[in-house]
Amino acid sequence: MADIAPGPVAPFEGPFGWTPDNAAEADRIIALYPEGRQASAVMPLLWLAQGQMADATGSAWLPVPVIEFVANQVGMPYIRVYEVASFYTMYNLAPVGRYHVQVCGTTPCQLRGSDDIMRACKDKGLKKGANTPDGLFTLSEVECLGACANAPMVQINADNYEDLTYETMTAIIDALARGETPAAGSQIGRTASCPEGGPTTLVEFA
Repeated sequence: MADIAPGPVAPFEGPFGWTPDNAAEADRIIALYPEGRQASAVMPLLWLAQGQMADATGSAWLPVPVIEFVANQVGMPYIRVYEVASFYTMYNLAPVGRYHVQVCGTTPCQLRGSDDIMRACKDKGLKKGANTPDGLFTLSEVECLGACANAPMVQINADNYEDLTYETMTAIIDALARGETPAAGSQIGRTASCPEGGPTTLVEFA
């Protein structure tokens, strides 16, 4: 996981426990795996816990008591769960901003202008690998996010923003700062990864 400088989010002191809805979801996830294989549920449970932390604190991250809680639920040593959480960039081990802006810097996005997207973020006060002083934004550069045909793109929390330019990225950051929810997906009106201007074949649904 990329190092993130802590923001103004207060340290989590615990204890951690599932909300009623998430407790039911955790039971459903664990039940997907055969008896004795509950450890296989560790990744979706960490993701569920990180989402609960985001809802509760405004920061999607996994402090030690949360990792310990998940480890106990699936019967794994803490260090094994920590190894999982520290390996995947989808998990945050330090507080992140309310909006985690992840800019794809892999070759397709770079060729289509990801440098302009990073510049837009920088010009709005975001610094790679750090939280903004108000705790609102965290900026990370990540590897391929799987939307190469609509490059350049970013993932902000759980939403993808695609076909970006310097101007549209700036507008998205401004909208989030105002508390608005900008429309996710292609910023030039594409449906999925259809050609610019619309589909050229199978233009009508059967």
